[in-house]
Amino acid sequence: MRDIRAAVAEMYAAGDTFALATVIDTYSSAPREAGAAMAVDPGGEVAGSVSGGCVEGAVYELAQQVVSSGEPARATYGVSDDEAFAVGLTCGGTLHVLVEPVDPARHPNLGAVIADIESHRPVAVATVAGGPGRLGARRVIWPDRAEGDLGGHRLEAAVDDDARGMLAQGSTGILRYGADGQRRGDELEVFVQSFAPAPRMLVFGAIDFAAAVADIGAYLGYRVTVCDARPVFATAKRFPRADEVVVKWPHVFLAEVEAQIDERTAVCVLTHDPKFDVPVLEVALRTPAGYIGAMGSRRTHEDRLARLREAGVEEEKLARVRSPIGLDLGARTPEETAVSIAAELIQTRWGGSGRPLSTTSGRIHTEPLAAAGADDEPRIPTAGSR
Repeated sequence: MRDIRAAVAEMYAAGDTFALATVIDTYSSAPREAGAAMAVDPGGEVAGSVSGGCVEGAVYELAQQVVSSGEPARATYGVSDDEAFAVGLTCGGTLHVLVEPVDPARHPNLGAVIADIESHRPVAVATVAGGPGRLGARRVIWPDRAEGDLGGHRLEAAVDDDARGMLAQGSTGILRYGADGQRRGDELEVFVQSFAPAPRMLVFGAIDFAAAVADIGAYLGYRVTVCDARPVFATAKRFPRADEVVVKWPHVFLAEVEAQIDERTAVCVLTHDPKFDVPVLEVALRTPAGYIGAMGSRRTHEDRLARLREAGVEEEKLARVRSPIGLDLGARTPEETAVSIAAELIQTRWGGSGRPLSTTSGRIHTEPLAAAGADDEPRIPTAGSR
């Protein structure tokens, strides 16, 4: 819903009942992950996608039925179904989709959820998706409180606890319980959708390459900050898609936000000037940032490494720096270079080989988010997780 929140907010504000279809579980080469959503307003207008086009027609029809009946519905689409080609899901995967009627009376907290997403405040939504519970029953969970009725205090206490753990990790998926909240039960399915604050991309160096990187970072779902010590270059006009533009020495700013950096953070150092990039990389390598890349030639990087060694940075930390930044795509322009950096970010996130798909075998998509059970560790998605 993060992707279509503006359209959902508009439908919700209108006060009429609309349908919200959400992917709650996937199997094999499913085209989109759990959390992907599509909204259909009373007039039939569509926002979003649950499969990138594969089953949208079938889900659209079900959404219209849900709006008409006022009752939620769950559907499964897979290549093994007799009607697989009729609905177009020929990729070999399986999608489980929950379609709900939505309006202010049924979902009084949806406005608050959308506001929290917009303001980068953490919030999770837990919905009964199968089993003996009331299909579509919903509870909204914040770090410090929760609202909504799932059908029992013990069940709600268990869901609140587990959902907060998933929210802290930014993970989304199905939890399974007994009817009274027993964690070793499996008859009741609860879909938890986490809206953790968007992962951060910190771009240092207000150059033309930075503008292209900021654009593609925003497209990938990052909250983008551009930082440069030169006020003539670090302006909002030059970086319209950045969430913020900061005029400070890069290492000073990074030290100020160091506590906010986590494994989902991408640090892109594009200054290729030792007076800027060496100090900021010293700070970056103290953090748990999942991606640290630096622009520059191989000679520039060797000089950079020597300076960092002189500053006392250990070899283990130096190995974390990806430089020259990006994958080898033969990029020349700022836009092409931004694509190569984005490609490396995606490869880092999912563990792809970086080879053309036509030369690989086996699964195309990486393993989707596994359902988190009582003894399971939920996998942690990064940027793009919805």
